[in-house]
Amino acid sequence: MKPLVLAMLSMYSILGVISPVSCATSPSLVETTFLQCLSNHSQSSNPISGVVYTSNNANFSSVLNSYVRNLRFSTPTTPKPLLIVAAKNYSHVQATVVCAKSVGLEIRIRSGGHDYEGLSYVSNKPFIVLDMFNLRSINIDLADESAWVQSGATLGEIYYAISAKSKVHGFPAGVCLTLGAGGHFTGGGYGNMMRKYGLSVDNIVDAQIVNVNGEILDRKSMGEDLFWAIRGGGAASFGVILVWKIKLVKVPEKVTVFQVKRTLEQGATDIVVQWQKVADNIENDLFVRVMLLPGNGSREGEKTITATFVSLFLGDSVRLLRLLNQSLPQLGLQQKDCIEMSWVESILFWASYPIGTSLDVLLSRVPKGLTFLKRKSDYVQEPISKTDLEALWKVMIEIGDGGMLWNPYGGKMSEISATETPFPHRAGNIFKIQYSFNWKDGELETTNRYLNLTRQLHEAMTPHVSKSPREAFLNYRDIDIGTNTEGEYKEGEVYGIKYFKHNFERLVRIKTKVDPDNFFRNEQSIPTLPPQVL
Repeated sequence: MKPLVLAMLSMYSILGVISPVSCATSPSLVETTFLQCLSNHSQSSNPISGVVYTSNNANFSSVLNSYVRNLRFSTPTTPKPLLIVAAKNYSHVQATVVCAKSVGLEIRIRSGGHDYEGLSYVSNKPFIVLDMFNLRSINIDLADESAWVQSGATLGEIYYAISAKSKVHGFPAGVCLTLGAGGHFTGGGYGNMMRKYGLSVDNIVDAQIVNVNGEILDRKSMGEDLFWAIRGGGAASFGVILVWKIKLVKVPEKVTVFQVKRTLEQGATDIVVQWQKVADNIENDLFVRVMLLPGNGSREGEKTITATFVSLFLGDSVRLLRLLNQSLPQLGLQQKDCIEMSWVESILFWASYPIGTSLDVLLSRVPKGLTFLKRKSDYVQEPISKTDLEALWKVMIEIGDGGMLWNPYGGKMSEISATETPFPHRAGNIFKIQYSFNWKDGELETTNRYLNLTRQLHEAMTPHVSKSPREAFLNYRDIDIGTNTEGEYKEGEVYGIKYFKHNFERLVRIKTKVDPDNFFRNEQSIPTLPPQVL
């Protein structure tokens, strides 16, 4: 028996999980039983055997690693699945759910692998990975201004497909092109058109999901409660999303972008002070992100902070310049800074591709580069004063690495009720922070150093961010804020309250109703209520 599997089975037993898999059961028997079950549920027209990769398969490692997006979870000591099912047909997903449940194997669902804590492909219990990357068809209906998008489709593929059909349609979602739609949408789906059109989940009108019984349900058959839950509540707690129906939005034929850098010596502090005053209440067509990084100043040995302002404006440069010169004159934006282009070209700009890059890069499923990384999040509801910003710059310079992305709210985000979807971070937020640290050395000492640096910067921001709770964004998954390995509801569950605030209680009740035995689970999934509470 393999040492890793022995350790996993031992852990499974220690945690007291009630399951057909016991410490006395050999993993080969578990695998054999599972594979036999798959065979029994396989359709002759769509055999499942060709999409199953056991650890003995020569392609197992390449399939597993091909969608690992955080190198922290691609090491020799990272727990590996017993096998991978790379579904090519909905029946493969149904069979995998039914059979994993029948033999007591935990299932991890992966559509793009961008989850920051690797929960879609790592577990400390015996588990399998259900990989959705083969299910990536996109069917656009311009007459209905909608599209059906399978879970494994990347954002780049979605943007490419829309642009091939229309120059005046788009979709509000993220700027990282290799994100899988399955996970991105279910956590909210945050992007640079959110001030105009809201989140991805605010523009989803239907879905199909495989439930715990292996049934395929659409919006009508799943009911409005479950449809509410999967649009921002983390669908991996409730089932397997097969496909989303998204509502396309209108974009102008020409949009305007810019990227302007300012150091402290160039007045960055005053610009950031003013940005906080206007970022959430400026015209909805405008989104201006601020990236804050420590670096070298103009004089040798001097350290500074660079504030990079990156924008998408759904309009022409003349109107943008007039707007910003009134609202944010400290930036000193000039016509030469502004670039007019199509909306789909702006996607490439935001993804840091050079002007003129072929749209074909949208179809690449391989990220530009992989690193070891850690992310955290926060929400800011009151402007940070100039004095406090200057103190913050000193902390960042002392840390000397990593940085923050400040993403503005307001607009449509303030108009949608906090209970409309599970995503609760709406009115009252000026901007959201992403703390971002990357490193290239996978040594334990290096990793621990960077994890501590991330936490240090996060701690320094404590006086300036939301409180009771200190809110966090589900799609910026952060294990630091708590886990639940037992899967049973605990009052005041920290991660649940931070991600979902008052919506957490409703999510727990829906979860208990649709998956009472808590089959769909991970360290930060929605837990179930104990039977006596129902």
